[in-house]
Amino acid sequence: MNKTKKMMTGALAAAALLSLTACGEERGYAEPTGTDCDDWDWDDETGTYYCDDHHSTHAGSYYYGGKYYGTKNSLQTSADYKTYKTNYKSGIGSGSKGGFGG
Repeated sequence: MNKTKKMMTGALAAAALLSLTACGEERGYAEPTGTDCDDWDWDDETGTYYCDDHHSTHAGSYYYGGKYYGTKNSLQTSADYKTYKTNYKSGIGSGSKGGFGG
């Protein structure tokens, strides 16, 4: 019974940590700040932020890894983004099977 209690405590702690993370930076990194873009939207397809402010110098840009990409194609051909994309699509909530009961 002691092993089960420890396992459940660990699982609950992990779930609590995950939910706290989800309340804060739920997307793995913060929305860009200090720009003239007033409307950063999360793009589920790329897993990045997208500037939807047509009056901004970043209009239409994607933001990932501290860099701005003027087009989706330039983002997707970035070596850093390719690694991130693999992890983003296979992570928790992606619908992939694995882990407990996978």
